[in-house]
Amino acid sequence: MPRRLISTGSPFEKTAGYSRAVIDGDFAFVAGTTGYDYTTMTMPDDVTSQSRNCFKTIEAALTEGGFTMADIVRATYYLTDVSDVDAHFAVCGEVLGDIRPAATMLIVAGLYKPEMKVEIEVTAKRRNP
Repeated sequence: MPRRLISTGSPFEKTAGYSRAVIDGDFAFVAGTTGYDYTTMTMPDDVTSQSRNCFKTIEAALTEGGFTMADIVRATYYLTDVSDVDAHFAVCGEVLGDIRPAATMLIVAGLYKPEMKVEIEVTAKRRNP
């Protein structure tokens, strides 16, 4: 199976030279995804909404690549404020509570834009090739 690139159509992907996801065989590598709401074209103020939007974008990329959320085996979370961790983890529990991938949480000094509170990247492995 050849390598396949998944795009959200954002012009930033071309400018920055990345893909939302890369499908390589039975693996999907989803790039760091921030909480931008592509429906309203806005960035919500709260980490809960941003986290939900991250997972929505991730799920769309995985689905396009032929994967499901249940295929996620690894997740990395980047948050800019330690006080947002509990709210973010509540969303993680809603979305990944039964999947339970290996995960890492990092508190970082900042993301690309100051309004970005969270960024999530995941790796998935197709369970039924």
